[in-house]
Amino acid sequence: MKDELTHIDPSGRAKMVDVSDKPDTRRVAIAEGRILMKRATLDKIETAEIAKGDVLAVARIAGIGAAKRTAELIPLCHIILLTGVDVDFSSFSTDDAAGITITARAVSSGKTGVEMEALTAVSVAALAIYDMCKAVDRSMVISDIRLLEKRGGRSGTWKASEH
Repeated sequence: MKDELTHIDPSGRAKMVDVSDKPDTRRVAIAEGRILMKRATLDKIETAEIAKGDVLAVARIAGIGAAKRTAELIPLCHIILLTGVDVDFSSFSTDDAAGITITARAVSSGKTGVEMEALTAVSVAALAIYDMCKAVDRSMVISDIRLLEKRGGRSGTWKASEH
């Protein structure tokens, strides 16, 4: 696989990549991100004390909906028929930090990957958590959004190294 910018034509202008000659293959992408918050905020989420409602249920639906609309948000993304999107959450708390890790998995059978869909799901799920909890904690920080793994297509499987 060449290391080149595929969304730039020879004259330097943005273009949408033509994928019509690529074969359909099963595509899977997994992304994650974190939202850091006060321990008291995490406690309120876990005990269903946030006035707006079930924070993680809303964030899950927001993430799934966003994955389905990625091509509307990211200008050069192809419209993809997703066959599955999962958004999951795990909380963490240490002496130094508290928060939620968001993991999204996007699946399709098609000509192009679903990395942007998984990353969009994580990003919007984090934004939904922020929106649901901002009345009690405006200091929340969304961070570390990254691709963990992608499978399928010409380049095969790729996994992020631990950091």
